Amino acid sequence: MAYEEKQQSAKAHSISMEDRARLNVTGVEDVESFDENVIVMNTSRGDLIVRGSGLHIGKISLDVGQLSVEGSISELSYEDKAPSGGFWQKLFG
Repeated sequence: MAYEEKQQSAKAHSISMEDRARLNVTGVEDVESFDENVIVMNTSRGDLIVRGSGLHIGKISLDVGQLSVEGSISELSYEDKAPSGGFWQKLFG
């Protein structure tokens, strides 16, 4: 697959937040874990971690790549993917 085709097949990623209480994310590929304090999701631009309190997923559609979160949002951060390779490479990098 050509580079241009890969770029077009990747879902567009955007974030919009209202009053630190409602968050809408596009480009979501999967939700790794969630509880009322942390939501970890895979997006087309990397892993996104949402921290706060009283968090819950209001709407999710992985077919279209959309997710909405409600609650008290205190932090948004991206996490780089772990380096590929075996256990020893990850351990000693």
